[in-house]
Amino acid sequence: MPLTCIGLSHRTAPVEVRERHAFPPARMAEALVALHDYQAVREAVMLQTCGRLEIYAELDDYESGVAQIKSFLANFRHGTTGYDFESYLYTLLGRQTVEHLFRVCTGLDSMLIGEAEILGQVKDAYVAATRAKSLGRTLHHLFRDALAAGKTARAQTGIGGESVSMATAAVEAARERLGSLVQTTIVVIGAGKMGRTAVKRLRREGADRVIVVNRTASRSRGLVTETGFGEAVEMPELADALTLADVVVASTGASHFVLDEEAVRAAMARRPDRPLFIVDIAVPRDVDPAVSNVRNVSLVDIDGLSSVVNERLDLRREAIPAVEEIIAEYVEQFENWYRSRVAVPVIARLTQKAEAIRAAELERLLARCPELDERERMLVTGMTMTIVSKLLHSAILRIREQATLDHAEALSSARVLADLFELNAAEAGDSQRPVSS
Repeated sequence: MPLTCIGLSHRTAPVEVRERHAFPPARMAEALVALHDYQAVREAVMLQTCGRLEIYAELDDYESGVAQIKSFLANFRHGTTGYDFESYLYTLLGRQTVEHLFRVCTGLDSMLIGEAEILGQVKDAYVAATRAKSLGRTLHHLFRDALAAGKTARAQTGIGGESVSMATAAVEAARERLGSLVQTTIVVIGAGKMGRTAVKRLRREGADRVIVVNRTASRSRGLVTETGFGEAVEMPELADALTLADVVVASTGASHFVLDEEAVRAAMARRPDRPLFIVDIAVPRDVDPAVSNVRNVSLVDIDGLSSVVNERLDLRREAIPAVEEIIAEYVEQFENWYRSRVAVPVIARLTQKAEAIRAAELERLLARCPELDERERMLVTGMTMTIVSKLLHSAILRIREQATLDHAEALSSARVLADLFELNAAEAGDSQRPVSS
């Protein structure tokens, strides 16, 4: 199975490395097109979240394909890194790739077990690859099955219970630090999905005042209107908002620091005796790590955040064995489909040839029997279709069964079938790429 997953994640790389290799959403299509242009890469999907950057691909050849993808990751927009980039990468092959994607979709490989956002992020990656035309039959089927596995796991187990996401984890961290969020002022920087989730949770936690800051004012106003809570301000007003804040939750999609040491130091000079707790859940990071040097300021980034809520996820951990059973079922289902592909071209050519012969002979018969009425013609037509179907049924069924059990035997049977029925001429017109194993 020439499938691979190459990437880095929260398990292998710290946030400062992950953010260096994050792709801006606006350049994702460009990246997918460039990746698909590599000679050994048949299909590719790029999955990027706050905790991972992964490329899933079907390859013509493992050795050259893996080397090309690693070269792409090291060089596309990043240039020299100053560190051994490959030491942070992992490479999964064949069945490992399939199992890993299913673990990602079910939330078992997330920074927070069973986090709610991952299914939407995987679907976004699938849609982006479809639009960039880097997605083919194999990865289409794999991602469709993976999304189904994720939905099944959430419906049938407790892996998604006790709603926890990075945004809610940020609020949990703030509540743990302050004891209570009642009569506090929270500044939320960013009006995307994370910001929306944070504002909703802050309202439930009783925060007295929430100020939403976003580069695009209409988005911050839209968030406030949607949630019915908080007040919207524009980015130039961030400095004033910081002087009022007890907590800052940062979650923009910016590729640069939104909050630097100078801005925080200036704000703290106006309220020197009040502590400020900042939670940065963005990748790339929104807050310069140097901010933690400012007196009375505490900073937690996304890597430090997961430990805050991990102890509250016991219910989700209890669901892991049931989720792993679901994953095993979906992996077997995908592998059966993948192995059966060897039978598809010869079955298609066989049925096409049989149908062409049937149609031609039927036309010749009906031309010689003009006295047949419409009902009689329909009966004769139906009889010819039944004969062909019954004649081919056992051969088609057998080769499909062989394909799911023994690829080599199925391939041999397919070749024999092609020779017996003289199907090799049709094969020359088959536009499908060769299937490897």
